[in-house]
Amino acid sequence: MKPETASFELDRRDFLKAALACSAVAAGAIAGFPGIVRGAEPFKLPPLPYPENALEPYISSRTLSFHYGKHHQAYVNNTDRLVGGTDMAGMSLEEVVKKAVDLKNTALFNNAAQAWNHAFYWKGMKPQGGGKPEGRLMESLASAFGGFEGFKNAITEAATGQFGSGWAWLVLDGNSLKVTNTLNADTPLAHGQKPLLTIDVWEHAYYLDYQNRRGDYVKAFLDHLVNWDFVSKNLG
Repeated sequence: MKPETASFELDRRDFLKAALACSAVAAGAIAGFPGIVRGAEPFKLPPLPYPENALEPYISSRTLSFHYGKHHQAYVNNTDRLVGGTDMAGMSLEEVVKKAVDLKNTALFNNAAQAWNHAFYWKGMKPQGGGKPEGRLMESLASAFGGFEGFKNAITEAATGQFGSGWAWLVLDGNSLKVTNTLNADTPLAHGQKPLLTIDVWEHAYYLDYQNRRGDYVKAFLDHLVNWDFVSKNLG
């Protein structure tokens, strides 16, 4: 299966389509992920669901310290700075992503989408995760990809085949499960799709632990880290 690749280099027509799509996605809840809401307070870095060393030996505490404490923090800080003093100050992060698409504001989109993508990524992992899902999710993956191994092959191809920085995703597109990938900060939220799971394939997600061996990182993610309960709840 050849993964789809999306870019935020959208023309005017794509921006309008994406903005409408975001409205539809906003109605679909993501389990345990109500969104980061600024309200009267600044956007803040949400806490990790586990200690920084909890994913070792597959992702080190050193990687988590930089990835979460530096990169994710910077996206949150930049988003808060960019929306401060505007009519977006009281919006949720999802709404800010949509507004950035509508305004064709690349800087805001890149930071808000990355803040959202990272918060979602952390929730898709857990200590002693991986293995196989059960119940409806397993049946749905088998139906969509010809078996669980078919799904693993598809998302592995999407993650390892992503040229440069980006993300591999399992999404619900209408009533269909699909594997896709996005470039840089792009997110399924801007394309009318409901994210169920993501693998971050920016180098800062794995380079300290795996150097150029992205495939080893993806295999460790799938075999030992996936939080299938989170994915199942997102599927509904």
